[in-house]
Amino acid sequence: MGLKQSVSWWCFVRDGFAARDLVGHAARIGYAACELVPEEHWGLVRDAGLAIAAVGGHASLTDGLNRIENHSRIEDEIRANIQKAVTWSIPNLICFSGNRRGLPDDEGAQNTAQGLARVADAAREAGIMLVVELLNSKVDHDDYQCDRTPWGVRVCEQVNSPNVKLLYDIYHMQIMEGDVIRTISDSAKWIGHYHTAGVPGRRDMDDTQELYYPAIMRAIAATGYDRYVGHEFIPKGDPALVFQAAFDVCSV
Repeated sequence: MGLKQSVSWWCFVRDGFAARDLVGHAARIGYAACELVPEEHWGLVRDAGLAIAAVGGHASLTDGLNRIENHSRIEDEIRANIQKAVTWSIPNLICFSGNRRGLPDDEGAQNTAQGLARVADAAREAGIMLVVELLNSKVDHDDYQCDRTPWGVRVCEQVNSPNVKLLYDIYHMQIMEGDVIRTISDSAKWIGHYHTAGVPGRRDMDDTQELYYPAIMRAIAATGYDRYVGHEFIPKGDPALVFQAAFDVCSV
């Protein structure tokens, strides 16, 4: 199995759990990377022998690519972050559709694709993947437009670049549409990164939640995917123990 596991910074470096603890435990367990790491900690991660799997490509989650008036700003931000990603060997930059605010889905998809097309060639030339994140609009991100896989696939098909794909967040898409394994199989061509978490609650991937992650990981591997799967959940207990449990559950 070629999957590489990473841990998301924001949901573990909290409640007294320090950055050095996160990096040290992740390296000891065998994680390949951290992600969503604040720039001031990039050196700490790299010094521990870990990669940085993904960081934000632009601002912001709610005011994003679905608005044409944002395109020039976002293009500048993505181009600048592509250069940083090359310097630090960061393979993925995360992008966001933004909220609907009454914008029809067809128009929002077309606008988002146009915005991504402005930077697709730069990403390809740099070897960087732009991944548009799928988020739920039911629980966590009210009114977010890229809230279902078919919408995200439509955007990627319009851009038609090997360096513009989706960040398929398993937690978010279980809430919005379910049918996770079938969707992963059918949409594999357009998925460039994955996030995990237990449903409901974005907590540990244990037996209190409804997703069976060993089967999901096998389904991802069966598509030939060999990039990063990032754990993005808020631990219920000792983060060091939770790191190990998540790593074991997803090492199939």
